[in-house]
Amino acid sequence: MERVERIYSSYSGVYDLLFDAILHPGRRRAVEAMDLAPGHRVLEVGVGTGLSLPLYPEECHVTAVDISRAMLRRARERVDDPRQGCRAAIDLRQMSAERLQLPGGAFDRVLLSYLISCVDRPDQVVAEVHRVCAPEGRVLFLNHFAARGRAWSRVERTLTPLSRWLGFVLDMPLDVITRTGLFRIERVERVNAARLWTLAVCAPLPRTSVDPPRSPGIT
Repeated sequence: MERVERIYSSYSGVYDLLFDAILHPGRRRAVEAMDLAPGHRVLEVGVGTGLSLPLYPEECHVTAVDISRAMLRRARERVDDPRQGCRAAIDLRQMSAERLQLPGGAFDRVLLSYLISCVDRPDQVVAEVHRVCAPEGRVLFLNHFAARGRAWSRVERTLTPLSRWLGFVLDMPLDVITRTGLFRIERVERVNAARLWTLAVCAPLPRTSVDPPRSPGIT
């Protein structure tokens, strides 16, 4: 994770310029899909510079974590700037997604925003967000997942060694969510420009579940 922290800390000064407009529709849709109610406890894993934070309603409490101290400094500036319009109570913390220093079952909603293809051990991250999500809660994965078509899939596999130097992989399969047997995907939808990214809304399963359910098709 030190490699990931180093890469994304180097992005902190230009991240908004590169990834705000193109990825913001997905962030907005993800917060809408949370179906937040007053008092809901939200965890956002991989908050980056906090581009999503103004989207949360006033009535919820948001714990937002990131591995990069530099990214979190930008997020703190956003929260403290009244012009940004952050309304929710927001608690920013530095920690690894692979080792969430948070109590089990503490959150009604968990959002992983453009994160799961950036970590070294995605199965460990899936297990961690399952642990901290309430049994009746929901976890949302917002990410680019591997293409299903043979031609595009081959292109992504070819480019992934290069993309790793930039801090992410292009060929992360959607079944990274379900292969641990910890989640059931309730629905998926395409978001952002050209619908190249996916939002998956997931329900946690009991840890006694053995056979991972099959993922639905993307609509």
